[in-house]
Amino acid sequence: MAWFLESIAADGSHVTQSIRSLPFRVGRDPASSDLVVDARGLSRQHALIDLDPLGRLRITDLGSTNGTFVNRQRITAAQVLDENDVLHFGNAEFRLVREGGAASVMPDDDPRTMIVPKTQGLTENFHPQERQFMELLRGHGLSAAAQPIVDAGSGRIFAYELLGRCRHPELPASPILLFRLAAALKLEAELSAAFRDYGVHAVAPRLQGARLFINAHPKETFADGFFAALKALRAQPGAPDLVVEVHESAVVDIGQMRELAARLTEIGVPFAYDDFGAGQARINELGEVTPDFVKFDMGLVHGLHDAGERKQRVVRDLVKLVLDLGSVPLAEGIEQEADAALCREMGFKLVQGYLTGKPLPVSAL
Repeated sequence: MAWFLESIAADGSHVTQSIRSLPFRVGRDPASSDLVVDARGLSRQHALIDLDPLGRLRITDLGSTNGTFVNRQRITAAQVLDENDVLHFGNAEFRLVREGGAASVMPDDDPRTMIVPKTQGLTENFHPQERQFMELLRGHGLSAAAQPIVDAGSGRIFAYELLGRCRHPELPASPILLFRLAAALKLEAELSAAFRDYGVHAVAPRLQGARLFINAHPKETFADGFFAALKALRAQPGAPDLVVEVHESAVVDIGQMRELAARLTEIGVPFAYDDFGAGQARINELGEVTPDFVKFDMGLVHGLHDAGERKQRVVRDLVKLVLDLGSVPLAEGIEQEADAALCREMGFKLVQGYLTGKPLPVSAL
């Protein structure tokens, strides 16, 4: 089994140094090091990679001044290594990869010294959970839940919102933490697409005619691949009626929004402005490109019956504006009947929240 130490070059390319033989030494001294790294804080003889008695790859710090780190934890004794572990020698960052993962390998007789720019603290070019995350994108550990969206007057189920979930044993279950990991890997759009594709196929047979609201990450909302994926979902036998939720942070460019609305209309998918009122109210965009639904952020409606008269008047006026424009106002985060009653009185047509239904695993629908 061939192992490599992967690093990021100054031009952004991935470069790997093969671990040709063991023991393998890392340091600044060309005379005693198999990998010579010119980096701030690296010792002349910094660390040693060899095999433990069970034949597993391990690393030992050689008493360096600024330490050796495995997955950003400084080691004080020999530590067994695994594929995709992130190693720091001082501030020089590498990832341990197996044969087949290398993009560009230094030839064995290449005498170059690897030069690392001066930085403060540990760099973060690699993430120790990248392998597990890629497994998730391929379907291992993907799961889904759905939360009811009900008619404010009758209480009947109008739709469900699809929510991505994770059951991978080595990844966080929280979607918020998963998207933070995706951001570190620059794969937010890919995670959003994986959740959506899995969830639509899993939930569709259980909807009994209800619509399905699906989320779009701001980084994919205007991409050609996103519209192609929606067309493919719509073409599937038994595909549900979809509604795309456009995140508030993506509603910033009128031209893009007009194009988005036109392309969604072309493929027969209505859309909603999500988290309306969470940041800027987006009143101008609402008037210029009117969505089919407007989901009022829970920060506006949660506890609304206890809010002051001014806030209630603002929400009431916004609901009237949405209705006058021909959109359907939806109140998110409703947990109390008093809030639901006030929302009905204000003119909200749809309600979503723990009062009318918590997110359910697909198997419970």
